[in-house]
Amino acid sequence: MLTTNDSSFRVSTDRTRLDVPMIYRFLSESSSWAVGISRDMVERSIDNSLCFGGYLDGRQIAFARVITDYATTAHLADVFVIPEFRGHGYAKQMIRVVVEHPSLQNLRRFMLNTDDAHSLFERFGFAAPKRPDTVMERFLPKIYLS
Repeated sequence: MLTTNDSSFRVSTDRTRLDVPMIYRFLSESSSWAVGISRDMVERSIDNSLCFGGYLDGRQIAFARVITDYATTAHLADVFVIPEFRGHGYAKQMIRVVVEHPSLQNLRRFMLNTDDAHSLFERFGFAAPKRPDTVMERFLPKIYLS
């Protein structure tokens, strides 16, 4: 269990504590990036990532996962705090724990995608690509709806 500044909010990488049904519901129904994703795909993404659960009084209220080789590269994905708990600094506490995780130090590149949380991630050193001409993607935003 990793702790944060808030004595009642805890962040853990213990996969057995994750509330997978809640994560699936949020991603498939409420996220702006994964609406329609299948439960199987959510479970596979969790199985193949370093996952962080954020817990308030034992209830999971936040989630983030990192896809990484633990040596050179990482991608932060699926970061959320469920709506009724937003505005209390839990996302900041989660991201701090993520970027300070011992297995994610000294990476050459740590990336993420965000539509609307740039200021949150900028606090932790994330910025627009220094060389955007070297970044490419294959983007299929409605893949889970087909």
